[in-house]
Amino acid sequence: MLFPTVQFAIFFPLVLAVSWALMRRPRLWKPFMTLTSYAFYAAAGPTFCLLLAGVTLWNWLAAEVLHRTTLERRRRVIVAAAVAVDLGMLAVFKYYSFFVSQWANAFGTVGLGMPLPLVTIALPVGISFYTFQAISYVVDVKRRHIEPASFLDFAVYLSFFPHLVAGPIVRAREFIPQLARPRDPRSVAVGSGLSLIALGVIKKVVISDFLATKIVDPVFALPQAYHAPDVLLAAYGYTAQIYCDFSGYTDMAIGLALLLGFVLPQNFRSPYRATGFRDFWRRWHMSLSRFLRDDLFIPLGGSRGGRLFTYRNLMITMLLGGLWHGAGFAFILWGLYHGVLLSVHRGWNILRARQGQSAAESPPTVFARLKHFLLIAIFFQITCIGWLFFRAGGLHGGFSQWPVVKSYLHAMFDLPGTIPLTGFLLPVALLGGLALFFQWKNEGMNEFSEWTVASKSAAVSVALAAITLLGVFEGAQFIYFQF
Repeated sequence: MLFPTVQFAIFFPLVLAVSWALMRRPRLWKPFMTLTSYAFYAAAGPTFCLLLAGVTLWNWLAAEVLHRTTLERRRRVIVAAAVAVDLGMLAVFKYYSFFVSQWANAFGTVGLGMPLPLVTIALPVGISFYTFQAISYVVDVKRRHIEPASFLDFAVYLSFFPHLVAGPIVRAREFIPQLARPRDPRSVAVGSGLSLIALGVIKKVVISDFLATKIVDPVFALPQAYHAPDVLLAAYGYTAQIYCDFSGYTDMAIGLALLLGFVLPQNFRSPYRATGFRDFWRRWHMSLSRFLRDDLFIPLGGSRGGRLFTYRNLMITMLLGGLWHGAGFAFILWGLYHGVLLSVHRGWNILRARQGQSAAESPPTVFARLKHFLLIAIFFQITCIGWLFFRAGGLHGGFSQWPVVKSYLHAMFDLPGTIPLTGFLLPVALLGGLALFFQWKNEGMNEFSEWTVASKSAAVSVALAAITLLGVFEGAQFIYFQF
């Protein structure tokens, strides 16, 4: 079920009305929200609900056993078993077909035939997101960052429909404590919620879908037919498209959660204003970045074992981060691309620090500001190149997509040519500029906080109806639904 659709516009106001009526009665609200979230997920595939329920039960039981175990060695075994099952399930549903097909190709080249059966398995929507959340819950219980939750609280946390299918990845210690106290519909941040929902719809429908249908998809479908200016325009277009698509979904998710009385973590912070790759990952998909840092990079050893050890950990983390996005060599290359750049940038910063050229010590002169904007421009261009691999992975991945990337890179540097898409250049410049550099401010967004529940209900109904009229689009899936 997509957010900006008539179907969801009917679903959510009904859910919101009942939710507000039950907010002060947690014993009724929690089962209602769990059933509602499962109904939302069933729209993507009823059988997927069985998988979600299985993940919920398994990880809740693992956390309960873990909490009652005092011997540290046994606690590590329990965590390892829980994570192994979670990742094994993820591997079967998300990566089995890819690796078996590659294995079969490798054996086929030496005439050994198919060693393993190739089975087509439907990919459950959002499996990567709620699997990581389940893992983070077990790990947080292991680290004693949170007490084990009741089964119902954990079920609400894992299935909460605003963040269920495409994040943000919410840690248990950020969400479950919010369930400890009854919600009050009079304190709901209606202004902030509606503003974020409207902003998300604009990003998705007005900017992202426009860029996809008018510029990005036509050029990526046959890059050899276009000249360098067209290809560069499409490359920048996809850079804006994926940001507006994903951050637009996140804005809607956070806004919907606010209307339901819950606060979800921020997931984007002007990523294309980054001045380096470490800075970029502090701004882009921040909830995934935190997970990769806290639950992969640091447990691998982080930066505690010397430079080569640190670079190894960075490469492993980003390779697995790329593989998390999808089963395909293009995603692996994208992860390695960022791993190499993070390592190079880290080495460069170490060298500058040794030479006493720390950017933090630079005086705020005109030259320093120009240098800052130049760094933003350089890293933005390098980020755009990385998105070419990512876009190829989104086109089903595999080495079969390499000619697309190769011809695209070739076209980018083929300077002669014309611009058939000139008619779209001005709107792209305007909308892309808005998408890349717009800073959304939270101040003043909650001017409706003193309204009565009835007034808030009327405002929500009218606003959602207007947003839906704007947001009905031609079945365009969110890019991150496939992850």
